[in-house]
Amino acid sequence: MADIQGSYDELFTAVPTALAELLDDGDVGGSVAVFVDGEPVVDVWGGYADAERTVPWERDTIVGVYSVTKTMTALCALVLADRGELDPDAQVVRYWPEFGAAGKEKVLVRHLLSHTAGLPDWEWPVEELYDWATATGRLAVAAPKWEPGSAAGYHSVTQGFLVGEVVRRISGRSVGEFFAEEVAGPLGADFHIGLGAEHDHRVALTVPPPGQDEEYLASAPGGEARHSAATGFRVRHGNGLPWRRAQIPAASGYGNARSVALVQSVMACGGTVGGTHLLSPAGCDRAWEEQFDGEDLVLGMPIRWGLGYGLFGSTYGWGGWGGSLVMIEPESRMVVAYVTHQMREPAQDQRGLNIVMSAYDGLTGLRAS
Repeated sequence: MADIQGSYDELFTAVPTALAELLDDGDVGGSVAVFVDGEPVVDVWGGYADAERTVPWERDTIVGVYSVTKTMTALCALVLADRGELDPDAQVVRYWPEFGAAGKEKVLVRHLLSHTAGLPDWEWPVEELYDWATATGRLAVAAPKWEPGSAAGYHSVTQGFLVGEVVRRISGRSVGEFFAEEVAGPLGADFHIGLGAEHDHRVALTVPPPGQDEEYLASAPGGEARHSAATGFRVRHGNGLPWRRAQIPAASGYGNARSVALVQSVMACGGTVGGTHLLSPAGCDRAWEEQFDGEDLVLGMPIRWGLGYGLFGSTYGWGGWGGSLVMIEPESRMVVAYVTHQMREPAQDQRGLNIVMSAYDGLTGLRAS
């Protein structure tokens, strides 16, 4: 069995075992963390940080978690809402006047957070994602694909710019700066939206699925890629320095399982973790407010959207391209985070779900003890 580093409560032995099985099954590397009541009961990692399997995955190895970043950006918006500075029911133009072009005057902030704004596609060169003013300018004048609020379609890249620009207009800071100063900094979390060069040596580059190379193209789970050759996002983009340096708040966050679980424990624990208070219990509950329940036009499957999070029974959270995932269980004050740089084909990837289920084995024992 693969060698697993780190620590864990004996009740949660199934979690490191599940990670070891993934590595034995061919994954290059990864990390898992489980937090209960804001404290780690599992913090483990294993494998290698490079595709050649020459550099061991270390305690402070970080990776691009792609759409798990959306949960961090949503948290920034929820913090502002809890402070009374952001009204989810307000029209976006209240904060971002230019956004009202092309029939978007009545789009609400909650539409941005719930993937119902009608702007799901990035239709311009990938390189324009690296410049904030260019990207937000494109979206400000774009026409919605449907009547905002009437349907949902996963805004895979665009959501971060939409929510992030509202955060910037209100706070005067980029979403990456706001997150660093108001969330990650106070918590001591090693998560970054816009990564500085001083962290490059810790980054484990994304490894394409078996049989694929760095031209591997992003697509919806079980669906077809929605982009042309010019606008399609590929592994080589995600592994590039321009992507790493840019603030792409739907997809360019970097961290490890420990940092993801620590940040999202704020949501599981009523807004306060380790004595750090970020928002009220009512502010956390906003994430649970159902905004949409039905067939997602982009994902091609039924889904329930809350305010910035996907809703799954008694849990909520989201996953990223390539397999990373975070799941929040507020009733048990538990967060499970799985972070990997090893991609698998989305339609066959059950790794995150298996990790979450292994954590529930430990939670059952914890409740009984």
